[in-house]
Amino acid sequence: MKKVFKYTSILLIGATLASCSTVPITGRKQLSLVSDSQIQEQAASSYKQFLNSSNTKVITGTSQATLVKKVGNKLAIAVNQYLTQQGIADQFNFSWEFNLVQSDEINAWCMPGGKVAIYTGILPVTQNETGLATVMGHEIAHAIARHSMEQMSRQYATQALGNVIGVATSGTSYAGIVNSAYGIGGQLTSLKYSRGNESEADHMGLVIMAMAGYNPSEAVKFWERMASGGSKGTPEFLSTHPSDARRISDIQKMLPEALKYYKK
Repeated sequence: MKKVFKYTSILLIGATLASCSTVPITGRKQLSLVSDSQIQEQAASSYKQFLNSSNTKVITGTSQATLVKKVGNKLAIAVNQYLTQQGIADQFNFSWEFNLVQSDEINAWCMPGGKVAIYTGILPVTQNETGLATVMGHEIAHAIARHSMEQMSRQYATQALGNVIGVATSGTSYAGIVNSAYGIGGQLTSLKYSRGNESEADHMGLVIMAMAGYNPSEAVKFWERMASGGSKGTPEFLSTHPSDARRISDIQKMLPEALKYYKK
């Protein structure tokens, strides 16, 4: 039994080390044990269900809704151009969608595959097009960095290790993890990113908005406005982020790199 455990553990560790991908822009190596295409398929299904839900009011035909699509498309074009220049565009088969949703919640998210939702509650904080680009750049960065895939891979690795040591008696499959996160009836935002993922999204988001022609220096003002609203409680948008002061300080340190990509 000890030999079986030893050899199985070695195989698991070897598979984990071999199953790594590289995050664009930052170049960080990340764990990649689950199928990105399957995650995108489930995410697209859940996004469609969300938009068609009786509890969801999608705003169309207004200046704000038009602005969300305008900014989203500019960011997507910039990202696609960057990925093409890096020779990795074929690794990101995204079908971008940008929708404004009526909600007082200060929130925004981007699901795997480029499915974006901006809540009207965050618009008083964004205030302008560049503020909106800051939010959307950050959320798009999560998708480009495949943070959902990374979080699921960690869950899968933990589950697989549990099987090795006898916690479970049957084989494991990451399909269940994917379905629970983005399947029908699942919570769209059930996967919480780590603080490391959030900081990486801040970093990448600045670069993405800069590539799209938005001054990344203006992002500091947005995050300061977010921080000033702390008396109302922590928004879902910031639930796993570093402290406001630390975050703004980190973003200021990231600006010199982001500004290299900025062209008016």
